[in-house]
Amino acid sequence: MATVRLEFSPEPAHVRTVRLVGVAVARRAGVADDQLDEVRLAIGEACARAVARHQRLGIRDSVEVAFSDGDRYLVKVVDRAADAEQIDGDEQLTIDVSATLLQGLVKDLHMAPLASGPGTEVRMGWPVRRRSR
Repeated sequence: MATVRLEFSPEPAHVRTVRLVGVAVARRAGVADDQLDEVRLAIGEACARAVARHQRLGIRDSVEVAFSDGDRYLVKVVDRAADAEQIDGDEQLTIDVSATLLQGLVKDLHMAPLASGPGTEVRMGWPVRRRSR
């Protein structure tokens, strides 16, 4: 299983780059062509959510992303933003909308607070087709 890891400063301009890398890795991993738009949108939404959470709280720590191509194509996006009780109502609504969008895009989705401190991990997965050798 190969893994590509990226860290980027929480700036919206970097989200496009992460999407491009993520789709390239998905294509190489064997994700079906008809699912690549879903992959692109989901990666963009998860990364934009992480960037927004960092920016709202003034956190300059990097957003971490990992792409793995094993039995499934897996994407993990980690932010270091505070838990929901430290975020006001309007900001929480934005986060909830983002989570709803991700749930509509990705069948294999898991969102959970980090065990090691403040932040969230978003894990997404897609089936892959293995090429004959």
